[in-house]
Amino acid sequence: MIARRDLAGLIGAGAVAATALTLASGSASAQSATQNTFDRVMAKKKLRLGAVTSSAPWFMKDPATGKWGGHFYTIGAALAADMEVELELVETTWGNAVLDLQADKIDIMFGLNPTPKRAMAVDFSGTVYDSALVVIAKPGFEPKSWADMNKPEIKISVDVGSAHDQIASRLCPKAQITRFKTINEAMLALRSGRVDAQCIFWMGGVRAVKADAALGKVIVPQPFFGSTSNAAFRREPDKTWRDFVNTWIVYARGLGLVREAVVSSLEQVGVMPDDLPPGITL
Repeated sequence: MIARRDLAGLIGAGAVAATALTLASGSASAQSATQNTFDRVMAKKKLRLGAVTSSAPWFMKDPATGKWGGHFYTIGAALAADMEVELELVETTWGNAVLDLQADKIDIMFGLNPTPKRAMAVDFSGTVYDSALVVIAKPGFEPKSWADMNKPEIKISVDVGSAHDQIASRLCPKAQITRFKTINEAMLALRSGRVDAQCIFWMGGVRAVKADAALGKVIVPQPFFGSTSNAAFRREPDKTWRDFVNTWIVYARGLGLVREAVVSSLEQVGVMPDDLPPGITL
């Protein structure tokens, strides 16, 4: 029979052991929580890339096979291959990508244009490639400038939360801007005559008009709004992940990998270099 004093001692020892276990567990959790993205990707041998369905030429997903394509898939796959890790595609939208980075659902998102609003929430890489904002104007509507569209009677469609949305809102605050969940829904509003123009980056605009000339005409409004296409990352104190990807992007651009991926994805949707609007370069 164990004496009361001995029992108390055992309970005390058990409490100390339990406390030590709790502290060790908490310490391990804290270490896990503070582990930078680069180390975690390398440890788990998996890179989570945000991807947007029905967003050619940036991302393409075959609904029958589930196979992905598009130049950001190609670029992401090359990055994962050089890191010798598995690439995991996580479906998101252009409007939700920043939130998914912050929620730790994805490790990187290619194709986000660095706007001040986004830069307040996430970190950006250097330029992956140059881009420019255009509009698809309905037949018979041919604005020459952003000022031509900055009028109360003009209706413009955008996909909510995207750079298209943020830039159109800034450049055409007097216009009626209608926001849709996806680029395709914004395009459907143009096709059905509910809006006068859709604000979009040139690749999506040129591709859409090549596929359906009845949509209207791709116009590069003046003043020319040049932008860049970048990768975005969850903001964390340790910048190893961002710095590594920046180094890799310089390497990939130098090899011509980025340009090759872009040109190939455009050709897959019927867009050739000669189709680029005046003033636009790859």
